[in-house]
Amino acid sequence: MSKQKIKSGILTTLGFLLSPLSWWNDIFINIPIAYIFALPFGLISQKFFLPAMIFGYWLTNIAGFILMHHGVKGIKSSVIKKYSKKELIKDIGASIAYTILVVILAKVGLIVFPAGLFTRA
Repeated sequence: MSKQKIKSGILTTLGFLLSPLSWWNDIFINIPIAYIFALPFGLISQKFFLPAMIFGYWLTNIAGFILMHHGVKGIKSSVIKKYSKKELIKDIGASIAYTILVVILAKVGLIVFPAGLFTRA
């Protein structure tokens, strides 16, 4: 097995773990990453927490699709083509759909900024 195929396999696996294609990854990977990403913004102002979390969540999903796309292309062929604008738009659309779920979870109180962790008693 060539280095290219191994590298492509690793990219595909990482991309799958970040992408919204598996039912379990959001709760264990993407939402925690987005949450950690949003914490510093919440320290600036709590009203920045949710928008930053949404943005961080988008980033994880888009990064997952891009990594998986490049990984699969590397496994299938020895020549890697550029990532097209059409593919990026498709990936962003899917990420927006999953973002609606994150907003709903935040609005019903399942995702909240941990204000008690950062305030002095």
